[in-house]
Amino acid sequence: MSENCTHDCSTCSANCSSREGGIPKEAPNALSHIKKVIGVVSGKGGVGKSLVSALLADGMKKRGKNAAVMDADITGPSIPRIFGIRGRAEGCEDGLFPAQSRGGVKIMSIDLLLEDPKDPVVWRGPVIAGVVKQFWTEVIWGDVDYMFVDMPPGTGDVPLTVFQSLPVDGILVVASPQDLVAQVVGKAVRMAGLMNVPILGVVENMSYVLCPDCGRKIYPFGESRTRTLCETYGLPLLAEIPMDPSIAKACDEGTLESLNASFLEGALDRVGTL
Repeated sequence: MSENCTHDCSTCSANCSSREGGIPKEAPNALSHIKKVIGVVSGKGGVGKSLVSALLADGMKKRGKNAAVMDADITGPSIPRIFGIRGRAEGCEDGLFPAQSRGGVKIMSIDLLLEDPKDPVVWRGPVIAGVVKQFWTEVIWGDVDYMFVDMPPGTGDVPLTVFQSLPVDGILVVASPQDLVAQVVGKAVRMAGLMNVPILGVVENMSYVLCPDCGRKIYPFGESRTRTLCETYGLPLLAEIPMDPSIAKACDEGTLESLNASFLEGALDRVGTL
């Protein structure tokens, strides 16, 4: 048990064997010094976890913090493209070096290890989970204040591996306004509770469209179901991301760091309290 243990695993981030039923956390690479680990999750794909992970890392970097993104979505990686990173990761006898964006965000993704990023990753769950664990133990991250783990959708092998093997300080749940997505996200919330991982709050993507003439918010999906989800689980709604063509364009062109993502300030503030 850690000397910093609060005896309440739901609020304590101490890396000790008392968490998750006595399962010890994996030690990071000896040359890595990572202060906080935040998982970005959802129960369904296509809601914007990679976008949120990238924007949060960029936002923390712009606040003067050392930020990193671990792309744990092995079969559907997108973080390198969002940041405009091409080529393969390099390494030495001590481990692999993460790539670095123009703005200084450190990144590791399976796309940086494949000969051709277009090649599909056709691996079974345990192998994929093992790769994610290697991203933690074999990558030389150096000094990192905030690491964001972009997780695949659902509650399968990879989220389980991350929650059990990494000292996760909290998770952010990404949702979209539709009722079906909110219902599926509830499964991710319940999984976090079962794993004693604190939930920092919810970020809603594709929330609204700004009228180009008057600036009024238009809600194309009608009344958001995410607020109801937050009320149900007692969670704060930390940010609402608009449907904006400039965001999609920046992701496609690898220029995400040029965006002014002021809509994420609430989420950044919450992460900054860890």
